[in-house]
Amino acid sequence: MSDDAASRIKEIVESNDVVLWMKGTKSMPQCGFSSRVAGVLNYMGVEYTDVNVLSDDSIRQGIKDFSDWPTIPQLYVKGEFVGGCDIITEMTLSGELDTLLEQNGVAYDKDAADKIREANG
Repeated sequence: MSDDAASRIKEIVESNDVVLWMKGTKSMPQCGFSSRVAGVLNYMGVEYTDVNVLSDDSIRQGIKDFSDWPTIPQLYVKGEFVGGCDIITEMTLSGELDTLLEQNGVAYDKDAADKIREANG
């Protein structure tokens, strides 16, 4: 990973409370896994920064190297890597994502989170 990509990734991760590294954007995801995670965050009303890895190959590979995680999307909360699509889905359904957001002072719609669990329970 180039020093430039590493410093850009580090700056984005550290300067935003919630960051979703994804294929596409939160309003137009370009893969099913990115769409699922963005959909959860959007539905729960989480304010987050989306980074389209398809727009820059050095960032696309760089974020994988940065997190030591092989797939996109990747969710970061308060500078910490949380996981990819499967992990975020499991955390949403178990309530762990609610806890993580609460512990980090990130606002979200608890009723919306409960509705996701009801619909998938």
